[in-house]
Amino acid sequence: MKTYGLYIGGKWTQTDETTEVLNKTKQEPFAKISKASEDDVTKAVDAAKEAFDADLTSPYERYEYLMKVAQLLKENKEDMAQTITHEAGKPIKQARTEVARAVQTLEQSAEEAKRLSGHGVPVEAAPGSENRMAFTIKVPVGVVAAISPFNFPLNLVLHKVAPAIAAGNTVVHKPASATPITALKLAELFEQAGLPKGVLNVVTGSGSEIGKALTNDERVQLFTFTGSAEVGLQIKQNTGMKKLVLELGNNSPVIVDRDVDIKEVAENIAAKGFAFAGQVCISVQRVYVDESIRDEFQNALIEAVKNLNVGDPYDDETDVGPMIGIDEAERAEEWLNEAKEKGAKVLHGGERKDNMLQPTIVTDVDHDMQIVCEEVFAPLVSVIPYDNFEECLKTVNLSKYGLQGGIFTNNIDKAFYAARHMEVGGIMVNDSSQYRVDLMPYGGMKDSGWGKEGPAYSIEEMTEERLIVLNLKNEF
Repeated sequence: MKTYGLYIGGKWTQTDETTEVLNKTKQEPFAKISKASEDDVTKAVDAAKEAFDADLTSPYERYEYLMKVAQLLKENKEDMAQTITHEAGKPIKQARTEVARAVQTLEQSAEEAKRLSGHGVPVEAAPGSENRMAFTIKVPVGVVAAISPFNFPLNLVLHKVAPAIAAGNTVVHKPASATPITALKLAELFEQAGLPKGVLNVVTGSGSEIGKALTNDERVQLFTFTGSAEVGLQIKQNTGMKKLVLELGNNSPVIVDRDVDIKEVAENIAAKGFAFAGQVCISVQRVYVDESIRDEFQNALIEAVKNLNVGDPYDDETDVGPMIGIDEAERAEEWLNEAKEKGAKVLHGGERKDNMLQPTIVTDVDHDMQIVCEEVFAPLVSVIPYDNFEECLKTVNLSKYGLQGGIFTNNIDKAFYAARHMEVGGIMVNDSSQYRVDLMPYGGMKDSGWGKEGPAYSIEEMTEERLIVLNLKNEF
């Protein structure tokens, strides 16, 4: 069993204390990681600050490093996909898709490194400033702390690390404790690509201990975090005036209008609601269906879910595999049982064995049930009928979350009305909430977060605009 060390200042260091990483399918250890202490975190920030102050890379060099990592990732794509399946339990075909997307994230970030620019400011238009000229430039913020989640242990790491590097920052990265190996293998690729020492540092171990050490270090200038709203709030409260990018919880709504192709929509929602066992921030969770097609839609959704392949994530045909851990599967089961006690009806699924929860469809729910009002992060979808479109949107907006939503309709007026009134960061028309490509702006409102991801948009968050004013004497 391999033990992975910390990556600090371009060196791999193993600590005396280690933590096992489980294969989520077998629930058996398959690797060990070093557990970082507060002192290790300080050393990582030391290395990052020293590298930033040394100004080691130009924009074009950063482009080249990121493109080299993209090429190395292509060359190691199957090993990386298998690692994701080992430690996350993600079905292998979805893991391969994540690797392909990660290559795109790297390439997009690399291109953005060459596009950093400011703009002219017409200060000469102000009385008394006729002899002045002004412009802005984009400058990096400094040391970035990146804290990534388990559900996309490669691509969501790169949505933080790659734009940060492209912008000229240096990084201290803390991967999720459940899925750190992918991030450590990624660091090896950055090392192979020749990235200067200290530009990227990776520390593993206790999230609370490492997070506290990072938030207490005044040299960290920006935090980018994906995870729960509760932890995001703690980071916000503990980081003072520092910049933040927070991608937090969600319970994605999707509206199904009466005029749609019911079978096609049901198949879309089945695929998007249960991929990676529903452990995606924009997984379909709340489906609002026009009352007139409720029965037909429910039957179609049940049939579509029955056609999903559930089981071994190493099987190329598997659509739904295990959840990240037994504790999370038990939590989802408890929430389901609570809803059943309050009158909810299970239309399909609901059975759990260890960390495998069968794809579950529920109806007759209320908005105070946890499976509706909270982020369930499990293969569990609620079907909620409505008979008035405007009132439906008001109900949708009762949620404290607002990341992404969707609407299926052939009525352009309803599509535009939903686009204007659904309180989300992104709305997908004639698609489910789970649509995302890596170059688009991605981020929510309300308790779903603060700031945007997507390489070009992350770089906006990870840079400062600096104004330069020239006082021209007109004397030769």
